Parts: sequence; C-alpha cells; structure tokens
Amino acid sequence: MSYESKIEDGIIVFKFNNPKVNAIDMNVIKGLDEAVDKLNSDESLKGIVLTGEGRFFSGGFCLKTFTSFTSSKDVIDWFKFEENTLLKLFTCKKPVIAAINGGTTAAGMIYAMATDYRIAVNNPKIKVGMTEIKIGLSLSPSMGNVMRFGLDTDRNYRDIIMKGELVDPAFCVERGIFDELCEAEELIDKAKAKVVALYDTLMHPFTELKNLQKREMAALIKRELGEYDWNIMGDTFMDEKIKKLLGKVLASIS
Repeated sequence: MSYESKIEDGIIVFKFNNPKVNAIDMNVIKGLDEAVDKLNSDESLKGIVLTGEGRFFSGGFCLKTFTSFTSSKDVIDWFKFEENTLLKLFTCKKPVIAAINGGTTAAGMIYAMATDYRIAVNNPKIKVGMTEIKIGLSLSPSMGNVMRFGLDTDRNYRDIIMKGELVDPAFCVERGIFDELCEAEELIDKAKAKVVALYDTLMHPFTELKNLQKREMAALIKRELGEYDWNIMGDTFMDEKIKKLLGKVLASIS
C-alpha cells in the first residue's frame, strides 16, 4: 500500500507513504478518491488532513508508471481518472488541509495547492516547487487551473511554474502560497485544529462559502476537461525522448 488513511477525532488523515519520495501512483489516487467520497457522504466526518511519511510530502507522480505506459490509450485513461480525482479534491465539501512535512514537488505541489489551507514545517532544507518545464512537460486542465487558482498571482505562477526552480517553505509563506509555518512536532495537531476551526461551527457555513469561492474555477475545469485534446498527453508520454529523460530522473532518485 502506497498510502495510509485513518480517522482521528472525526478527521481523515491521509498520508502519502510510497518510498522513497512518496510518489503518487494509481493506488494513491484511487485511495484519495475514495477518501473524498467518504468525507462528502459521512456527516460525522469534518475534513481531511493530507500529509506525507518521512522527509517528503510527495515528490510527484510515480515515474515507474510514466516510463511503463505501453500505449497512448493507457496514458489517456490514467490521466482522465487522475484529473477527475484532483477536481474532486479541489471541490470537496469539507476542509482539506495540507500538512506539508517535507519535500513537495511536481504533483505533490499540485495536490497541496488543491487544498484549502497549507501548513508547512519551518525548515529551509525542504524543497518546494514545479520542475516540469525543465523536462518538457506542460500541465493538463485540472492541474494547470488548480495551480493557477492556488498561486493566485501572475508573479507566483511565473516564479513557481515558468522558472522551474525549487524554493523553501518560508518563501511560499512570504508569497501567500502557503499559509503558515510550524515546528514538525506540531504539524498534524495544527492541521486538525484548522479543520475544526473551519468546519465545526453552527450550520457548517464553510461548505457554501467554499462553493462560492471555487465554483467558477470548478466549472472552467469541467468544461476544459470536456474540450481537452487528450492526445496531447498520449503523445507526450509515449515520446521516446520524454520517456528516456523520465527514466534518467527515476534512476537518479532510486
């Protein structure tokens, strides 16, 4: 199992746990999809805390998967499911809090930005960012628009996505990308407390307030998913140069 999911104090604590960098594979995506469904349907649950095991929150999508696709159809089917799960997380009816314990890059960063509040460990050695542009990859509709919404400004979008450089959590808080810093031993408790503060109030107005905040972007993502030329993804991940480069990256972290 490449993730852990348990309920603590009425809150789902969903932990990426896929050595070495907590890569997000289809098993993780399906687990997260199920967790959001459970949260939305179970009145006793208050929210989700998304975190990682060890030194990483998540280093991104599983490169073993990306280097083993055998056809464009495999690629397209994989990403269609992933994109819908990301949208589901982004629009979850209850609070989703990122408890950023370590390295947060690529899809790890995207899934962190899909949350409603981001708390990061105060450690300048933690690396955060998006390096896709440096290995020839763009972003699909859910990914690109979730990042655009979360980064909020043109400056942040350019500095995080277009430059492809890694920064630290303090930089992200200074820019309003993350919300606060804390010590490692406080991280999960602070994230759970934020869930309670946002949701556990009279009549739970959080749900409608979040809908008002995100519904225009959610509608845009749904429309773009319907109009998107999925062959772009198929052609990209079946390209031999891309597969070779991803293989080198995989070897470097293995």
